[in-house]
Formats: sequence, C-alpha cells, structure tokens
Amino acid sequence: MQNLKRVVCCLLTSLLCSFNIQSQTIPKLGVVLNINQDSLVYASGFRLLGESVGNMISPSLSITQFESNLYKIKSAKCKINACNQLFPANLKLVGPLVNDAKTLGYLDTVCYRAKRSGISILILGSGKARELPPGYNNQKAKEEFIILCRKMAKVAKKHRITIVLENLNSIETNFLNTLKEAAEVVTKVDHRSFRLNADIYHMMKENESAQSIVDAGKIIVYCEVAEKENRTLPGMLGDNFKPYFNALKSIGFKGPIMIEGGSNELNKDIPAAYQYLTKQLTEVYSEK
Repeated sequence: MQNLKRVVCCLLTSLLCSFNIQSQTIPKLGVVLNINQDSLVYASGFRLLGESVGNMISPSLSITQFESNLYKIKSAKCKINACNQLFPANLKLVGPLVNDAKTLGYLDTVCYRAKRSGISILILGSGKARELPPGYNNQKAKEEFIILCRKMAKVAKKHRITIVLENLNSIETNFLNTLKEAAEVVTKVDHRSFRLNADIYHMMKENESAQSIVDAGKIIVYCEVAEKENRTLPGMLGDNFKPYFNALKSIGFKGPIMIEGGSNELNKDIPAAYQYLTKQLTEVYSEK
C-alpha cells in the first residue's frame, strides 16, 4: 500500500511539474519562408509562417496576382502572421530623397492588403531603403526618421496593423544597427502600432548582449532568430540562444519567435530546427 502511495505521489508530482512548464507562456514558433514550403513547415511542428511584402502584398502586384496570393494565404496550413521587407530599396526612408507622400501611399496599400490577408505584422527591416547617404548626419537622420515613423504608425493603426522595427547588423545597412538604437526610435515614436522586433541573429552579429532585450522591455512584440556564423537554421551549428530567451522570458514576451535562416536541406533541417528551439525554450521556461 505504501509503495502504491509513493508511485501515485511521484506521478502527481511529475504531472504537476509538466503542467507548470506548459502553463507558462512559451512563445509560439514560426519560420520565414516561401509559402510554397507551408506543408513542410506545418509537418515539422510550426504553426506560423512569415512571408515577404514583395512576394505577397506589394502594390507592384496586380489585383489578379494579389487575389491569387490571397487564396494561397487563406488555404495555407500555417497562419501567415507577418511579412518582412516592408519597403523596396528605391523607396528611401532617410536622407534627402525621402518623399513622405509616396512612402505613406505605398504603405497604405500594403496595410490594406495585409488586413485583407489576415496578416497583422509588417517588419520594417528594409536595409537598403534606410541606408544613409554618404556624409549624412546620423542624428539628423534619426530625428527625421522618427517623424516619418509616427506618420507610418497612423497609417498602420487605420488598418489595425502593427509595424515592427528591426535592428539590422552593419553588414546589411549603416543605420540602426543595434537593438538598443532601434528601441530608442520606437520609444520616441511612442505609438502602439509601431513596436520593436528583437532580431537575435543581428544582435549576435553586432556582439550585442541580451541585456538590450531586458532594457527594451514591453515594446518588443516580435522576435527573429538564426545562427550567427552563416545565418543557418537553429541547430545546424549548435548556437546557444538561451541567454536571449531568458531575457525574453524576463520581460514577459509572448511571441512569436520566427526563424529567418537558410539551409540547403530544408526537409531535414526545418524539423530539426523546431526540435532544437523547442528544447532550448522548454529548458528556459521551466527554470524558476
């Protein structure tokens, strides 16, 4: 009888521990990949898929092309939750060639199409569009960019879309290269429709610590990740993301965390990436 009680107690303890881990909000995982890979992504365990503005909802796409994409989005197994590459390279966001009316008109169409598609997040990386011209004052650029972003936020709000500003490493652009810098802009824009994307890959490329995530806090609503060396899928080289995940946990981040990386063997590496990240997140969120 005593042995039976001990077994029951052990089982209840195990179940309780399992419940405590699961009851904590472990961020949902997704992959940024062409929508044609939807079935593979879903079969691998992911339920979110990120695409690009250019491929799916750009104003440059005809109505017929957009309607075809809309059908793909609605038919996908994964939820298409976000589109990156918000602005094309020829639509400048900083410097003397900025045209507010043109920029905001383009954004209005993108937001309209995003809303119709059920896409709620647009990622403002757009390294070439925000590249500073030679000799252009960085502080001046920030001040002008903040004003433009406030206007963008109003357009996004009209369509119930959230724009998330992404930190990009210095190989990809020369403006807002750290999460800390991007967070300063988002804080000054001060609008609920304009938030922050903590891209862990870019943070690692700039040797930026996880403390920047803690410092940014609640303005982070989106996160991307890939391995540092060659922007490979998590698990291919074995990068440890747990310090960054611990920082996300500390600010109460609820997700999503999206993989934006590459592989020559997607059929093998996409499922492995899901298992790899799930393991690291479970370890982090089970810690007291």
